[in-house]
Amino acid sequence: MSDHDEAPSGGHSRRGVLKAGGLTATFLAAGGVPITAARADERAAPPAPTADVTLHVNGRTHRLTVETRGTLLETLRERLRLTGTKKGCDRGECGACTVLVDGRRIKSCLTLAVMEDGREITTIEGLARGEELHSVQEAFIRRDAFQCGFCTSGQIMSAVACIDEGHAGCDDDIREWMSGNLCRCGCYPNIVDAVRDAARGHAR
Repeated sequence: MSDHDEAPSGGHSRRGVLKAGGLTATFLAAGGVPITAARADERAAPPAPTADVTLHVNGRTHRLTVETRGTLLETLRERLRLTGTKKGCDRGECGACTVLVDGRRIKSCLTLAVMEDGREITTIEGLARGEELHSVQEAFIRRDAFQCGFCTSGQIMSAVACIDEGHAGCDDDIREWMSGNLCRCGCYPNIVDAVRDAARGHAR
């Protein structure tokens, strides 16, 4: 062994350093993870904060422990299995997730469940009375105001609120106050007809 390969006292030899470097390169090339990185990944993330809430949904009371960051949409669909409320854009732009809270329409994908503690929530599943459909539901069927149906529950919930708010006096008002609900199938004329029909003495 040459003088250059000799390890200084308490140090590392050139050969040992090269050997260690080669083993590390081979390990990483094979898809390995450095030990320090693996240990960092193994550290458990702290649990998300939770809160106890009481949600009154479609006439039933639900007491739940939810993550404080969880949306009302996620709670309705994943915890209460009320999947009629749809998850569309998840950004409050399409209106497929519209529900009523204390009679007021909201985008449930933008609302935290903890914010609705103690409030009365109505989803599409809560409109009908047994086998009797809500008049807006009947109008949507009569006017063929849907095609694929994905946006329909949000459209109907928004239409109920639109009528109750007194914004269904004419077609232009209906278009304006229903503009937050998008229909990718382009059924807007039929939707306007359905809302107008329901507003003419049929809504309850």
